[in-house]
Amino acid sequence: MEKWVGNIQSLFLAMVKEDASDLFIKVGAPPAIRVAKNIKPLGTEPVTPEIAQKLFCETTTERTRKIFEQGGEADASYEMFGVGRFRVNIFKQRNNLSFVFRYVKDKIPTLERLNLPVKQIHKLSQAKRGLILVTGTAGSGKSTTIASMIDYVNQNQCKHIITIEDPIEYVFTDKQSIIDQRELGVDTQSFALALKHCVRQSPDIIMIGEMRDTETVEAAINAAETGHLVISTLHTINAYQTIERIINFFPPHQHQLLQEQLALLITGIVCLRLVPTKNEKGLVPTVELMVNTPTVRELLYKGQTRELYKAIQEGSYYGNQTFNQSLKELCINEIITVEDALAASDLPEELRLELRGIMHTSKPEDFNYKL
Repeated sequence: MEKWVGNIQSLFLAMVKEDASDLFIKVGAPPAIRVAKNIKPLGTEPVTPEIAQKLFCETTTERTRKIFEQGGEADASYEMFGVGRFRVNIFKQRNNLSFVFRYVKDKIPTLERLNLPVKQIHKLSQAKRGLILVTGTAGSGKSTTIASMIDYVNQNQCKHIITIEDPIEYVFTDKQSIIDQRELGVDTQSFALALKHCVRQSPDIIMIGEMRDTETVEAAINAAETGHLVISTLHTINAYQTIERIINFFPPHQHQLLQEQLALLITGIVCLRLVPTKNEKGLVPTVELMVNTPTVRELLYKGQTRELYKAIQEGSYYGNQTFNQSLKELCINEIITVEDALAASDLPEELRLELRGIMHTSKPEDFNYKL
């Protein structure tokens, strides 16, 4: 990759070949890709302002360029024929263009291939109504998980599914279901506006790319209250924080009403984190899963969100699991190391105690890991 300059296509080809999740373009530094969680430079030739401008012109539409000029950053999708489809965020740093391209694979992976709890998430996907939230940090697999859920419904049920995205990532082909995909700025002006009209379009399932503001959260809750299944994402790290984030979108005098609504509407929350595998050749998801059991419903109604962890921990009969339970299983099956499990845990001391006496093959020093 020493002589990549002037051949932008070679960067995307390298990204696909290395099975990288992200491509970073920054003026003054060589291009780099993220493979698993590691950043890998592509050669040593730095990106020049001219190359960055060329990339900007080749990968954006007039609409995207206008948004960027107005706000200094923009999201878009880009497809290179014969190579693949990418989601791109364009921004400025030190008054120069920078890009982060996320590779969106053509084939939507199954839940089995994603190493997710298949039975529980399939059951959530079959819900008739309610609100399903998939949460995690950026790059944790939220979009791919939702795409897999929608594709499962598409293959097994006759539904009308409407997605509202910014931008469109995975492109679906109708199978047993009809799927209408709407993109912000192209097909609609905002999530809230699309949701307002969406309920009149006879949907069974509404997928919202992200609940990012009060208006969108309120519209999503209203859509779920009218008897639709609403699936969306939030940038939260666990089920407790997810509920708190939704409630805190609104002023205090509305919190009691929100608690009552969520108690009735929440179908499930799937929280994702990626952990390096033991062989360090990839990442595997660890999952906190909260299903709306009678205990969970009562806690939500009363606003006792801090008690949710215990309810999830004791609700395995319903398919619930905590991050610690998920991490423990991955350790027992020798998929991840104890050290990485403890680093990924919200309650590492509790996990350490649970693993003692079970991980007979682990070295004693693994349990002395300091956070």
